[in-house]
Amino acid sequence: MNTNGSFDTRYRKHRSHYDKSTFACAEDTVASLLEEQTTEEHPGMLLGKVQSGKTRTYISAMALAFDNGYDVAVILTKNSRALVEQTRRRLDEEFNSFIEDAELEVFDIMTAPTTFTAFEREAKLIFVAKKQKDNLRRLIELLKEGCPALASQKMLVIDDEADAASIGYSKQKDVIEARTIAKAVSDVRSASKDVSFLQVTATPYSLYLQPSDIVVGNSPDFRPTRPRFTKLVPVPEAYVGGDVYFGEAARDEELTVERSIHVSVSPNELEIVKSPDRRRFKVEEVLEHPAIESMRRAYVTFLVGGCIQRLNGIVNQIAQRKLRYSFLIHSEAARGSHEWQERIVSELNNEFTKAAMENTARFQDLVREAYQDLSESIRLAGTRLPNFEEVIDAVKGAVRDEYITINKVNSDNDIIAMLDKDGQLRLRSPLNFFIGGQVLDRGVTLANLLGFYYGRRPHKFQQDTVLQHSRMYGYRRQDLAVTRFYTSNYIRNAMFEMEEFDSALRMAISDGHESGVQFIRTAEGGGIIPCSPNKILVATTQTLKPFRRILPIGFNSDYMNRISGVVNEIDRIVLETCGFNADEPVLVPLATALKIFNLIERTLLFEPKKDDVRPFNWQVARDVLGHLANQHPDRAQRGQVYIWAANGRQSARYASAGSHARFIETPDSEKTEGRIARAHAHDHPIMFLLRQEGAKEKGWRDAPFYWPVIRAQKNTPTTVYSGESLD
Repeated sequence: MNTNGSFDTRYRKHRSHYDKSTFACAEDTVASLLEEQTTEEHPGMLLGKVQSGKTRTYISAMALAFDNGYDVAVILTKNSRALVEQTRRRLDEEFNSFIEDAELEVFDIMTAPTTFTAFEREAKLIFVAKKQKDNLRRLIELLKEGCPALASQKMLVIDDEADAASIGYSKQKDVIEARTIAKAVSDVRSASKDVSFLQVTATPYSLYLQPSDIVVGNSPDFRPTRPRFTKLVPVPEAYVGGDVYFGEAARDEELTVERSIHVSVSPNELEIVKSPDRRRFKVEEVLEHPAIESMRRAYVTFLVGGCIQRLNGIVNQIAQRKLRYSFLIHSEAARGSHEWQERIVSELNNEFTKAAMENTARFQDLVREAYQDLSESIRLAGTRLPNFEEVIDAVKGAVRDEYITINKVNSDNDIIAMLDKDGQLRLRSPLNFFIGGQVLDRGVTLANLLGFYYGRRPHKFQQDTVLQHSRMYGYRRQDLAVTRFYTSNYIRNAMFEMEEFDSALRMAISDGHESGVQFIRTAEGGGIIPCSPNKILVATTQTLKPFRRILPIGFNSDYMNRISGVVNEIDRIVLETCGFNADEPVLVPLATALKIFNLIERTLLFEPKKDDVRPFNWQVARDVLGHLANQHPDRAQRGQVYIWAANGRQSARYASAGSHARFIETPDSEKTEGRIARAHAHDHPIMFLLRQEGAKEKGWRDAPFYWPVIRAQKNTPTTVYSGESLD
């Protein structure tokens, strides 16, 4: 491989501020493209994280590829004109010196010439195309009919944000058909005589978890995509991603910077911000009405956080006009909802400005509440906290001098008009609100994002879709202490589960795909069997790892007259087996543990719509407990579970006001149950039976009940379990 060519050498000189690891990854990628036969079935994979620097890495690889025999590059983007424009602008900027010297040209496929002369083909050519049938047809026509000579030149096809659109299939009447776009992309892959194919994504689930043995009805040449090789995009320490927002520290019992990011939004509020309904909320009451408490808090906290960052930036001698921040509201797809949300935020801005100019008590209270909230996370982060007087004066100045801009983004046209020279949404003012839907999902970037109000609740959470909504990911470490994420408990809990799966799958990929992680699914007739990862449906996964807790959250007990007999029966079994508050747990047959667990199920109730919770899947828990009980290395020891019981517990139903959660999630503690698990649960799982008094003043129904907590054993291999699978 030539690493001293003119393209790569000049490119690195102009991009000397890029991390060395970026260029090293680019080198590894191009070396593999040259050594490995990448085909439509087995492309190369560049795997990064959401907003982690994937684009700079594949552009660096492209520059090196141009020194190693490649003459043509095709960039396939998501079906969005804004993303085509964003990509084209980025390429123009990255390869500016080459374009000025006529050594390279960048084209939008829809406006590109229909043929190219031999002279034109002496330059390196880059085509940007949407994954959309007209764009792809135009590209195929150029290669096959307009300029077949292009098809004979060495070509690199880069599928940016490769996902289900690139390789998708759908099942209709038991015949799986390649989707129109997927088939067209497959045609592009095979249109060139000498083509290498590189897929770039942060959400590889639809690529790695495809069935390898599908039969496609409408395309005999269509094959599922499985990467030939995978290169991991380096992620510097400054990157903030899912491990920060939804990792262990975000669920810590103690307050952490990561936990303080989360603010709960009630389901009722998410309904109210969908559309106007004066019976529930009058917009002129925005500063007082409890119905939009979280959105009001989000507005004020963003202003206060932005002013704190501006004050700190001025101290650090950064030019004031460069200190600009953004906030994203993305709760609905419908345009009517965006108009209503724009009206709410605009009215908030108007009323808050009036209150600031009059220095009312309400204005001072709102700013003080936001300041106190942010001050806790700023102190935890160890960064500078300006005093309250400085901050409230800065907030007054911001509203007085019109430092706030509210932008509604409904279409590609809206976004294209808002893009700056780097292809990011332009921040026109120091404090910028963006309100929108689908067009803000994937690839569009917002600089200095301090807040995200998120309410999209699909019927089934798709891992790649929801993670790509996470516009707050990126190089934002310096802003983390003043960043807040507003969403419902239901969505947040789903995202916690997704992060666990994401981490497990990345571990599998980085360790050589399946090594190090087991993939299991429910068998017909119950029970768990091993399976290939390509059989798992991502939306139904649960990740198991050492000491992972599995427990119901957000329930209420049934009424005393209905459950007292069942609770008495559980009491009898507990007293006969392990007793209460024993020094050590007792090993019992799996059947005994499941009998107790099944009795507990009869006593607890879930009301998903009322309480904004996902019902606990009791069958999944049973299957998982059975799986864990049969992992002991000594076959004679399998089929057993530790149990330990406590009585007199007084757990509350609802979490404290300062918590991001609505309901208590920790009836157990690391000090007691955690210690017991670490001491004993090495090769057997343990089930804790925590008998609660269930007092009414604690939020319950004055009925004692058992709260079960299953913990995986210490020697549990990391395992991805799916309740559903592709058969």
